[in-house]
Amino acid sequence: MTVSDIHATLDSLGITLPKVVPPVASYQPAVRSGNHVYVSGQLPMVEGELPKKGKVGADLDTDAAYDLARTCALNGLAAVASIADLNDVTKIVKVTGFVASAPGYNDQPKVINGASEVMGEIFQEAGKHARAAVGVSELPLDAPVEVELIVELKAEAKNHLV
Repeated sequence: MTVSDIHATLDSLGITLPKVVPPVASYQPAVRSGNHVYVSGQLPMVEGELPKKGKVGADLDTDAAYDLARTCALNGLAAVASIADLNDVTKIVKVTGFVASAPGYNDQPKVINGASEVMGEIFQEAGKHARAAVGVSELPLDAPVEVELIVELKAEAKNHLV
């Protein structure tokens, strides 16, 4: 991919990456080690606020949580873009999703498809990844969903700050 390709892809999908979500505790949004970027758990923040809170299966349904997982993934890509050029991404290696689940709720994979599918839309073949979709009792700030990413970069990719 060239610089214009990834931006053209995002534009064609109607996607504008958000600003990097500031950490809510003591950590970095993304850290590079070698050719990999490890993205801290991203909540579905929109302009500094959680649009929805609570448990999936009680306070919101699977479709709403799917959309929030997509938001988490885009927040994760913004974190990657803060330290590396998205055009240097060669592979989305892994997506780990956490779903704050009501008792008996077991559609976590459908929720985290929101994150997985947007990676495929943006990166095509390079967006296919390993994944975990985990149900949990609580997430920070009463968020319904949290997503982590591991991204591989070209060997010659340079670090940069946006």
